[in-house]
Amino acid sequence: MNKLLGFIDLNTGEEDKEKVLNNVKANISFRGSNLWILACAIVIASIGLNVNSTAVIIGAMLISPLMGPIIGAGFSLGIFDFALLRKSLKNLFIATIVSLLVATIYFFLSPFKETQSELLARTSPNIYDVLIAFFGGLVGVIAITRVEKGNPIPGVAIATALMPPLCTAGYGLAIGNFKFFLGALFLYTINCVFICIATFFIVKYLKYPAAEQVHSKHQKQVRYGITALIILMILPSIYLAYNLLNEKRYNQKVNEFVANEFSSMGYTIIYKKLNFNTNPKNLELAFLNKRFDEKEIKKLTSKLTSYKILNTQLKIVQDTTDIRNIILREINGSKNLVDEKDLKIVELNKSIDLYRYDNKSILGEVKILFPEIKNLSLSNHLFDESTDSMRVVAVMLYKSKTDLSETTKTKLTLWLKQKLKKEELIILKQN
Repeated sequence: MNKLLGFIDLNTGEEDKEKVLNNVKANISFRGSNLWILACAIVIASIGLNVNSTAVIIGAMLISPLMGPIIGAGFSLGIFDFALLRKSLKNLFIATIVSLLVATIYFFLSPFKETQSELLARTSPNIYDVLIAFFGGLVGVIAITRVEKGNPIPGVAIATALMPPLCTAGYGLAIGNFKFFLGALFLYTINCVFICIATFFIVKYLKYPAAEQVHSKHQKQVRYGITALIILMILPSIYLAYNLLNEKRYNQKVNEFVANEFSSMGYTIIYKKLNFNTNPKNLELAFLNKRFDEKEIKKLTSKLTSYKILNTQLKIVQDTTDIRNIILREINGSKNLVDEKDLKIVELNKSIDLYRYDNKSILGEVKILFPEIKNLSLSNHLFDESTDSMRVVAVMLYKSKTDLSETTKTKLTLWLKQKLKKEELIILKQN
């Protein structure tokens, strides 16, 4: 048991407590060079988020000096040094305001305001962000209190990611999206709080001496305050994580439905939009050349329940104008949109479908019913009756060795009208 405890004992290899505390105090202040480094790191992180470059964002996180006042706040709570706590929080507040200001100015001036995936990733924090911040904080504080510092601190700076949420909050302010601003600020707050709490626990575990004699009542107040902060941060994070899990499961079911019912049938989807947060949920689809009638749409809608896709409305957009209007409404931000070329293809295919029939299939049936017909060509023709009206008439041009009798022509005409659901049909023989 003693050997086992020796393996996990944090007192082994511990740096002198006085020296550690002096180092922590030295890294709290944001004056002169620290402030310039912070501002430059914010600009670099903002550029990385703007161009969706993970490498640039990681570089900015390694430069950032933001961990200093957060660690300082955790140490001050652990040793009950309230003067140090006030100084740490004051410097953290200054760093946060400067970072927000620099990020907002950058994104306001930047000509590229698309919401990239790296930005979106910082707008919806959840319980996993809490765990990353807490365990990252533990690693960081343990490294600070060692004689041999090793290389965990750069990893902690990357894992806990203090810079990107601040830059994303600045982006939200710059474009006037307060949902992005509040989501990113909440993630930043989670990181700060749980790094601070992790520091507090390690300081208490290593038994750092109190800076001053504190009444047990004040010690209880600190513990209650920390407990309240933990609950305040964890509960919304658990709720958001639960929502994220449900959304991911729902997306998987929708993707399975789309793959089985459409993609596997060879239908090309040119537009797909899923609204998870509406009631009922909405699934909108548009296809390159496939058109569905009311009966088919009802059948597809009824199949949603078999995929456990509940409370969802299926909408298949089939009119080219509607597709264009939907895309124009969605034009802000998304890069996975149908371009002008795709719209033109849709229009041309729609036009072709309007005037074209499956001649091969119809010829096969005609040869059975009317063996004298050897070949045919069937299409719709547009007749301009006036400046205000057009008449679409089906015209069949057939080839046969002998002329069809009037009785045969009448039968053929009636059969084709019924099959094609056309009121007007003209039959002509090819010479």
